[in-house]
Amino acid sequence: MPELPDVEGFRRIAVRPPGVQHRRKDPSVIFHFGMTGELIWAGDTGGADEPSHRHDRIVVTTEHGELRYRDMRKQGVRLAEDDSAVNKIVGETGPDATDITAADLSIRLRETNRQVKSALMDQTVVAGLGNLLVDEILWRTRIHPRTPARDLSDADVRRFHRRMRTVLRNSTAAGRVPTTSGWLTGRRDEDGGRCPRCGTKLSHTRMNSRRTVWCPKCQPQP
Repeated sequence: MPELPDVEGFRRIAVRPPGVQHRRKDPSVIFHFGMTGELIWAGDTGGADEPSHRHDRIVVTTEHGELRYRDMRKQGVRLAEDDSAVNKIVGETGPDATDITAADLSIRLRETNRQVKSALMDQTVVAGLGNLLVDEILWRTRIHPRTPARDLSDADVRRFHRRMRTVLRNSTAAGRVPTTSGWLTGRRDEDGGRCPRCGTKLSHTRMNSRRTVWCPKCQPQP
């Protein structure tokens, strides 16, 4: 299995019989979902009629249904022999975005000299935020992606934290970042796309090789 370029998107799933606790010397399966990977359950609790797909790379069959790993890019599934191997693959990831507190996030952002988008995309700062999520949350928080992270006020971080939790909750329910018209994600790829909030034409650039989109009116550059 080839080495993966970063740790964004890694998820660890330990498969074991009911009542059996994972031990440090037990193997673990690590999934790198990237932009296109997902786990799909097709079984008696829902999705029983979910058809198989040509991008289903791994199918785990149980008496109650199937767990399918689907990814058009074949980005990665790794089998780690034990917990030390897991740590070598995943590295030093920060707290999960769904769990981090506003206070902890503020401390972590103050410790870096980078611009806020670059800091938030760093999985050692906070884990689980990808490119679309960061752009969406910054737009909702009215923060320019090039704002120095350490210049954010406590009020800015609290507002970002609230918007982040809302975006993550809705994205989790939808199974992706929603592309409805009221979301930046729904307009970012349109030719001449405009801000869903004020109608201003969206700006585009690349930051750390990732396409970045923002509204120049709602998110003025500091």
